Amino acid sequence: MASINCSINNCSNNNSGVCYSPKVSISGKKSHTSTHTSCNSFIDSSNNGFSNDTSNSTACNFVNCNVKTCSYQAGTVCSLNNISVTSQNQNPNSISDTYCLSFQRK
Repeated sequence: MASINCSINNCSNNNSGVCYSPKVSISGKKSHTSTHTSCNSFIDSSNNGFSNDTSNSTACNFVNCNVKTCSYQAGTVCSLNNISVTSQNQNPNSISDTYCLSFQRK
């Protein structure tokens, strides 16, 4: 995984559009569209009293994928070199408000 792009500004793992979580986990076992997936690594910085916690100085390069209907799932990981995580809400406040924009149904 080359990089994980994140457009969720209020995620504590987002630093200038790049994810700095130690590991990203995408779920949505029977998803039909990208909006049925979710990023389980999302941490709402407004609820935690801090913003863009990049204590991990390395950009995330591993995606655990639990979306069996995605054509990029390879066992339990994502086979894409880059993925994008986003939300339809400007400032999502829960994991269910996030999704993997790179999802492609089998």
